[in-house]
Amino acid sequence: MGSPWTNWARTASANPHRVEHPASVDELVAAVVGASAVRPRGSGHSFTPIAVAPGVAIDLDAWTGVVDVDGPLVTVRSGTTLRQLNALLDVLGLAMANLGDIDAQTVAGAISTGTHGTGAALGGLATQVEALELVLADGSVARCSATERPDLFQAARVGLGALGVISTVTLRCVPSFVLHAREAPGRLDAVLEEFDHLTATEDHVEFHWFPHSDRVILKRNNRVDEPAAPLSALRRFYEYEVMENGAFGLVCRLARAVPPTTRALNRVCGALISERVYRDVSHRVFTTPRRVRFVETEYAVPRSALHDVLRELRTAVDRLDHGVIVPVEVRVARGDDVWLSTAHGRDTAYVAVHQYLGMPHRRYFDAFERIAGAVGGRPHWGKMHSLAAADLRDRYPRFDDFLRVRAEVDPEGKFANDHLDRVLGEVTRRGPAQGGPIREGAGQNASSTGVSPETTS
Repeated sequence: MGSPWTNWARTASANPHRVEHPASVDELVAAVVGASAVRPRGSGHSFTPIAVAPGVAIDLDAWTGVVDVDGPLVTVRSGTTLRQLNALLDVLGLAMANLGDIDAQTVAGAISTGTHGTGAALGGLATQVEALELVLADGSVARCSATERPDLFQAARVGLGALGVISTVTLRCVPSFVLHAREAPGRLDAVLEEFDHLTATEDHVEFHWFPHSDRVILKRNNRVDEPAAPLSALRRFYEYEVMENGAFGLVCRLARAVPPTTRALNRVCGALISERVYRDVSHRVFTTPRRVRFVETEYAVPRSALHDVLRELRTAVDRLDHGVIVPVEVRVARGDDVWLSTAHGRDTAYVAVHQYLGMPHRRYFDAFERIAGAVGGRPHWGKMHSLAAADLRDRYPRFDDFLRVRAEVDPEGKFANDHLDRVLGEVTRRGPAQGGPIREGAGQNASSTGVSPETTS
């Protein structure tokens, strides 16, 4: 029997008819074959209803670990979280070339939604994928790579779970490396003035802007041939648990309880930034614990449009009838050739806007979407947005190629749900019990909007 499920941000929920926890490929095949409507789900870190199951949910929590190591190529089971993967790679003397700042996602979920880190010479996680194995709608197990079923490979690297259930992922890793991390306060205009130089000369650059001021946290991480000199356990606990999670969480709760204080609290947070300089193994620099829950939308915009987007966003924030407590995050990536990658065909800047859970965000997100949309921005597949297939087709040159592959491997829409119907186009599918077409939420109490009542504004 199924059980109620809610994602991390509490923006999507469902009560599937049944939940399967396969621990082998055979069990994964049986779960797919035995359902007429099925969705894979990982750790629930998407802000959208992408993992909401209209019939059977396949939870990959029992399908983890390394399958094979061939030099830098490491094959892992799809339910392995990035946190688990980083620990396993450490033992092997290997690392991911680039990571985002959250490591709770499963490998399959992270690549399928276009997760990325920052680095002008580096792509998102999908560009580190060398091969995939998927269980398709008919129960067949398909392996794909750049040379084996290349169209399926190009589609499945950022596949939204629409093509099948990923069983294994083969990643091209690199030898373990140490990052020299520098995190310091700055001013937005000054950072933007030197941003192109910074991203051209430093390995990983990002900044977090406090939107009711011109204060930013500038983060620069560079590979070094030096031993790690990490923050002490006490300092790390203080910086990340006490300040970034405990104290910041308290500030956010105060802003939610007393909304007129939000702007002032945001300015105070920006003014209290202190410098951090240390060296550590890469994944301990890339990733940080995130215990303060928020909602988020992020758009990938052409690098050349970043300054205009931020200028317009500053104006939009000033016009809001509510404050914003969580900083805006800005990162970069190299263009790639993955069909549904947000960086497809162009060097990209990522602008992510957030709001603390339960605080007004709709007008803020809508204003940002209009600004990003004016320059051809592409929404992150795992974060909140309002676009539909007709809008997205215009922004992805290979969108119809993706739909062609989808029609070939899942002609009846076994892996569809309402969210995918919106962003990819509707597919009629058969119900799990009554045998007729169903809609997500029919008898399930599923949220298909991505916005829970407590976060609607």
